[in-house]
Amino acid sequence: MDSVESAGGQLGAVLSAPREGAAALAPGGPWLATSLEQARQVLTDTASFDFPGNVNRTGDLSESRGDTRSGHTLFTPVGPEHVARGVATFEREWTTSLAEHQRSRRDEPYDAMLLLRRPVARSTTTAVLPAAGDDVRDRVADHVLAWIDALAPVIAARRRPWRWGRVRRTEQATRVALEDSLADALVADPTVDLSPQQAATMLAAGIQVPIAAGAFLLAWLAQEARAVEPTSAVWETLRLTPPTWLTARVTTREVDLGGTTVPKGRVVFVSPLLLGRLADLVPGDRGGLDQFDAGRWQAGARRPGAWLPFGAGPHACPGRNLGMGILVSLATWGARHELRLSEDVGIDQSRGISPEPCRFTATVRSEPSA
Repeated sequence: MDSVESAGGQLGAVLSAPREGAAALAPGGPWLATSLEQARQVLTDTASFDFPGNVNRTGDLSESRGDTRSGHTLFTPVGPEHVARGVATFEREWTTSLAEHQRSRRDEPYDAMLLLRRPVARSTTTAVLPAAGDDVRDRVADHVLAWIDALAPVIAARRRPWRWGRVRRTEQATRVALEDSLADALVADPTVDLSPQQAATMLAAGIQVPIAAGAFLLAWLAQEARAVEPTSAVWETLRLTPPTWLTARVTTREVDLGGTTVPKGRVVFVSPLLLGRLADLVPGDRGGLDQFDAGRWQAGARRPGAWLPFGAGPHACPGRNLGMGILVSLATWGARHELRLSEDVGIDQSRGISPEPCRFTATVRSEPSA
């Protein structure tokens, strides 16, 4: 798999930034938090750092049927019972997806980004809409996937797409269809205190990110010569290749960040990918922090997740436990199989980061897993 360290673009700019104080990535910003202390300040000091923008890259909120599409909504974390149901759904759907591939394309390698779509979408929808029947859940999950696909060219565009252009109209149509399906589903479940717009945002993030994380996990496992402990493999994947590798806040006033003065109204980034390469947060050889080593988490010398892969503060990921449950389940399956990559894996930076492509073969291991 291609090294993140060798990637160009925004990834390269972040990883090559100075490590002292808040680093300005360009004259006048944006700035980058380069230490855990700075990152926590940015994510938890809500009086000084505001959540920016909205999910579909338009400051005009009139296209939505909700009051707001901004990130200011605070989502309640997914509870243990709903996590358990979501993980159980993932395991059933993953088995089904594998079987369908074997029936229809057994001579082709698996495509991780495609194979994970339905299992993750249905798992997340099960957890967020616990009272939905299978038909409603599947319909909503399909609409979320359609919206994610329609959002991709919007997010990846260098310039904001024209409001009446094909890309924007497609995104709007898929979003409205999703909101309509969610409106019906939420009427049937009064225990879910979300508007259709809020549920759409939560589901999109809770589906796209685990798909990319799961594909990265399978790619890393395929590079290992032996089976590794599943939970440790998940943490190491989230350290080296966290799909949400960059998150932003906007200063509401002039702020001192690590000795650097950041003016009001400027963007400040926090990067779990950068933090996951700091020697004081990660055990093991300082010279090998860019290498996958699930065993580094076995000794308990450092706390997994100290690099904030799920964020921190009021906007921390509400689906953290569900995401971990899905990924550990996937890693457990991977530990029982010998995975081999069918081709080199690159890194797509168009929306977060994801492996592109990630195609692999899998055979049941003859020796016991770790």
